[in-house]
Amino acid sequence: MSVFLMSETAVETATQTATRVTSGGADTGGAILFTIVAIAILLAISAFFSGAETALTAASRGKLRARADKGDRGAETVLEVVEDREKLIGTILLGNNVVNILAASLASALFVQIFSSGAVALATLVMTALILIFSEVLPKTYALLAPEKLATRLAPPIRVAMRLLAPAVSLLRGIVRGLMALLGPRQEQSANLFTVQEEIAGALALGQSSGTVAKEDRDRLMGALDLGDRWVEEVMLHRSQIQMIDADKKPYQILQAVLDSPFTRLPVFQGERENVVGVIHAKDLLRAINQAVQTDGARALRSFDVLAIAMPPYFVPETTALDEQLREFLSRRAHFALVVDEYGSLRGLITLEDILEEIVGEIVDEHDRADQELRPNASGEYIVSGAMTIRDINRALDWSLPDDEANTIAGLVIHIARSIPQPGQIFSFGDLRFEVLSRRENRITRLRIRPATPLLPPPAAEDGDAEPQQDAPDDAPPASEGDSAPRRITPTATAPHIDRSS
Repeated sequence: MSVFLMSETAVETATQTATRVTSGGADTGGAILFTIVAIAILLAISAFFSGAETALTAASRGKLRARADKGDRGAETVLEVVEDREKLIGTILLGNNVVNILAASLASALFVQIFSSGAVALATLVMTALILIFSEVLPKTYALLAPEKLATRLAPPIRVAMRLLAPAVSLLRGIVRGLMALLGPRQEQSANLFTVQEEIAGALALGQSSGTVAKEDRDRLMGALDLGDRWVEEVMLHRSQIQMIDADKKPYQILQAVLDSPFTRLPVFQGERENVVGVIHAKDLLRAINQAVQTDGARALRSFDVLAIAMPPYFVPETTALDEQLREFLSRRAHFALVVDEYGSLRGLITLEDILEEIVGEIVDEHDRADQELRPNASGEYIVSGAMTIRDINRALDWSLPDDEANTIAGLVIHIARSIPQPGQIFSFGDLRFEVLSRRENRITRLRIRPATPLLPPPAAEDGDAEPQQDAPDDAPPASEGDSAPRRITPTATAPHIDRSS
């Protein structure tokens, strides 16, 4: 309460001083000067609080932390001050309002004694202009030019003010919290606070829009941040595409299969593909065969047991988060894991490289097959594989196709169609059209994606002419057994959004 007593005392002093001004005499000039100097000092203190508020709230905590790690004591003080933001804002608001009220009171008392009429209105106009220009706009604009630099200079006196005004600030905080409890529901302390990931994501988005951050750099950083929100099943290689070794085959057949494979680690099954009994490494196999041949000659291949050098399989559930799986790979010094569902059935496999590709993009070496490049043709259309993941196409083309219900483009089309579409059918989603080009059994193998444009009706057939049919695209693979013949495209109903209820 001492702050409010100081305000009342200052007003009384100003009134007495202004009274002496009207009495005339040699003290008139000195009294006016004293009042003006007091108002100027209060305006300067108000400017200090306003500039400190802007500098301390606008300063980047990342930059301050980097400076503090290098031994900057001022940056350490700023981080200490902004730790309790509610106390900081309360101190600044209390101090700023007190000095502004004191300055307005001194000006009003002085103007009342000097001017007979209209003094209060004149004092209000003058002090409003002075406070707005010199105590608000000017210091806050200056603070925005170099917030970190100014924050390190203003943090020590603000820390002193926080200690001096702590009792009054605590009282005000208690009153405010009591009123909030009476007027509305209680709000969690961190309800409106952004997470570090959200702050970084927002900064990257702003950086890319302004041209200071390249799209590739943003994709890499966002890929690292999103690992905790993505699951193993989203990036695993499906079991239908896994190359496996049959343990019941002859040794020379196993050796030939390993040499023909572009992979160094291959699962080994016995009996049926679901029964994975080990994982064989190409180096281990070649080393063991070389040692056996040197010992017993070529006949060693006849009795060679591939399971003797196979490593135990490492199984992981499909619901494991990618960041957790990455830590598991690093701790186990493993690069390869088999993915199973809740029933223990094999779903696919995941490697350390698959997780790293979510951060840095596609990693291709001299043994990898060249993947198709997403380049539009002359009509602006894209020919893609049905197995391409939605995340990859979103990242490459900066699209925003949803991946909540499906991981691949084929899965998205099936989800929109609510059935397994036939080649030639077209489905709309947003401003894109997906045309099924080929299908193998129940799997969509190739699609054409193009911007949505009105489809022209097929030309009417003349007498004696056969009905025109659409030719298969040049780059489409030959239809396999079960593929239907090319036919005229018949568009289906447009699906403007994905219905998650089904």
